[in-house]
Amino acid sequence: MSRIGKNPVVIPDGAEVRYEDAVLSAKGSLGELSFPVSEDLVEIELADARITVRPRGESKRARAMWGTTRALAQNIVTGVSQGFTRKLEINGVGYRAEVKNRVLVLSLGYSHPVEYPIPEGIEITCERPTMIAVSGADRQRVGQVASEIRAWRKPEPYKGKGVRYEGEYVFRKEGKKK
Repeated sequence: MSRIGKNPVVIPDGAEVRYEDAVLSAKGSLGELSFPVSEDLVEIELADARITVRPRGESKRARAMWGTTRALAQNIVTGVSQGFTRKLEINGVGYRAEVKNRVLVLSLGYSHPVEYPIPEGIEITCERPTMIAVSGADRQRVGQVASEIRAWRKPEPYKGKGVRYEGEYVFRKEGKKK
């Protein structure tokens, strides 16, 4: 039994949710998101400012899609009302970031600055030269963009230099001995 799927998704004030033609869509202050629902595996009910998801049948695939569909519904409702933010920390001498004209410019120890064009629907801010905040309505895209930025210089285990998620633990290794 899905423990996540049992809980209904509460629709906050200011968000509008529609379910028609096997597509669940939400509209709010931060934009509009939607995703297709596999109607042969789950059924969705909108009532009393809540989204309830139930499996159709007892097949393993239907039960798996029960929790997945509920989580996706929660993500689009939260995304259009509050949004998602992923923070990245930059560690290393001379490593820094700045935003210029919808382009994130990273100095990560290469011979050239790395330029990352900011995709539509994503907002990137640099609170400090060593802190990047990636935010947007679509949780998957926010995580993907943060992952792509981190991939330019992953944290290394000896000195801990590189780009890491905020709060990420980097396993440190001992250097060579004499």
